[in-house]
Amino acid sequence: MAVAGALRLLVPRGRLLPPRRGLRLSAPAAIQVTVRDALNQALDEELERDERVFLLGEEVAQYDGAYKISRGLWKKYGDKRIIDTPISEMGFTGIAVGAAMAGLRPVCEFMTFNFSMQAIDQVINSAAKTCYMSAGTIPVPIVFRGPNGASAGVAAQHSQCFAAWYGHCPGLKVVSPWSSEDAKGLLKASIRDDNPVVMLENELLYGVPFEMSEQAQSKDFVVPIGKAKIEREGTHVTLVAHSRPVGHCLEAASILAKEGVECEVINLRSIRPMDIETVEASVAKTNHLVTVEGGWPQFGVGAEICARIMEGSAFNYLDAPAVRVTGADVPMPYAKILEDNCIPQVKDIIFAVKKTLNI
Repeated sequence: MAVAGALRLLVPRGRLLPPRRGLRLSAPAAIQVTVRDALNQALDEELERDERVFLLGEEVAQYDGAYKISRGLWKKYGDKRIIDTPISEMGFTGIAVGAAMAGLRPVCEFMTFNFSMQAIDQVINSAAKTCYMSAGTIPVPIVFRGPNGASAGVAAQHSQCFAAWYGHCPGLKVVSPWSSEDAKGLLKASIRDDNPVVMLENELLYGVPFEMSEQAQSKDFVVPIGKAKIEREGTHVTLVAHSRPVGHCLEAASILAKEGVECEVINLRSIRPMDIETVEASVAKTNHLVTVEGGWPQFGVGAEICARIMEGSAFNYLDAPAVRVTGADVPMPYAKILEDNCIPQVKDIIFAVKKTLNI
């Protein structure tokens, strides 16, 4: 066949080669990018795009970041744009908020959001409320970002989820990415937003590779804040999650599909504002709802979703009570076996789905 193909090319000059049949242009293949590299790309592109953007936090410069999110940025942009700070969250968060009020666009990194409690007065009272209290004359375009929720073996003081904490506060926008596309697109959108944005990442996802489409590789790619994404379509039950539990939901959906149960998985992506319309439309289709989160149950993200569904028109479509899958209502234990039992697992999601479907 190779010889025959070669002979077809040996035609006299001036004559056209016969067209190849069945030739199709395939879409460019998606590439594998870790969440860490996606965040690094977003920071690099926004620092390059807007000279008002700068990054500050503990070890973000010369050490390339505690989790290597800012790898290479200090060498590229220098001390004025990538700033190492003392171990004083209240101090450097206040500096960042003041810089935002003065017209810059800081990205304030917390080594973990558990440490943001040291600076919560700056985040809530200074950043979130100033635009309102100034009648809109003083915007505060700042991003607070870092790892949130449980990691592994870091016990109670380093394992809590702040989605409900910050999602409770008017004046803030709160986003929680799962995939590399989420991470890159939401960080770029957050930096460009004129409001203070809390971006809750997950340490255990930093090294996980995800497919990134050609569109997401563009410097113009952003994920709109306030818009959820349907990661898997289904007809029997709606699973709603954010951050790492989205992956657990997809895994549970694959297992349940073998038993004939088709789950629709919604990646919430944005905690505040919350895209409740996408959840309502899905519930109207599946008639069942399960929420999944790593945080505590009382006043949690799942509780808010259930309340909004109950208060709206989608309540009339439910064939069974909504079910929440959450972290255990205790401070996180250090022992691994106890830690595993405090964090929602795939088996817990499967149990909740079967409970709400009564199977």
